[in-house]
Amino acid sequence: MSVDVSPTARALLALELLQNSPGITAERLGRRLGVTARAARRYVEILREADIPVESVRGPAGGYRLGRGVRPPPLLFTAPEALGLVMAALDGHHDAADPADPVGSALGKLLGVLPRPVAAQAEALRRTAAPVPDRGASRPDPATTVALVEACAGRRRVRLGYRTGSGSERDLEAEPWALVVRYGRWYLLCRSVAANAVRTYRVDRVTSVHVLETGFEPPADLDPVASLEENLAVGWEHDVAVIVDAPLDRVAPCVPRTLGRLEPAGPDATRLVGSTDNPAWYAEQVAGLPAPFRVEGGPELRAAVEALGHRLLASVGISQA
Repeated sequence: MSVDVSPTARALLALELLQNSPGITAERLGRRLGVTARAARRYVEILREADIPVESVRGPAGGYRLGRGVRPPPLLFTAPEALGLVMAALDGHHDAADPADPVGSALGKLLGVLPRPVAAQAEALRRTAAPVPDRGASRPDPATTVALVEACAGRRRVRLGYRTGSGSERDLEAEPWALVVRYGRWYLLCRSVAANAVRTYRVDRVTSVHVLETGFEPPADLDPVASLEENLAVGWEHDVAVIVDAPLDRVAPCVPRTLGRLEPAGPDATRLVGSTDNPAWYAEQVAGLPAPFRVEGGPELRAAVEALGHRLLASVGISQA
């Protein structure tokens, strides 16, 4: 199967070959590019038109070599910039045109060492493309993420400052196992030292990170993604329990694991047990269940369901005193 390669891509490959093989002949350059020697000479001319000095030497030992000062200086990324590029590849929601953004700054450095025609096209795309923002995404602070990544890699406990969804401030000590990106949100999967249980915390709500001297060993069979899915509904601020008047096999396909754990509550009933830091959101989720339900536990959820019920009744002209 043949693959079409653009002239720009071949010109960049020619530049790399000239850098790595000083004195390369047009015939050798053509073979490496998969073209004739005549076409290889044309790619050399493309590089020269881009203000890249390519020197040619005649004779048996002659060939092409780059002029002095062509090799670009090494790229020196800061830690937030390097991590920002990785985060951008994972979540796709950074402002690539903003030089104050870590990803925008890093991309600017990359574009600065590309040949002028290529950089001009990439810069135009960077400044004119208008990605649609994902309102459900949440971007953590790169410096916070760097600290957590280092703690995970070094297997060191951390003390975290954490702000819950309701705005409460908490201090936590945890063993950081992994960072997981799920639907545009970054989560820390860890073991809570105080609860001696697996917990998940949103990284964008971490207000401070202090790496401790105490080490730890994560589970040998850890699957970060599967473990995150299993524990997303555990350890949040408000515990909840809901009884659904339908058997487990009917309820299970309608309830994502992020809402909690399902268990039989009789031959024709199912119990949903979980936790949330946003009772109003949780009330809206259980309101969509395919059967009648009642709140068994959680005063915050009970109040949220009651408020949602009043709002729905009012929407069809029914008021309750």
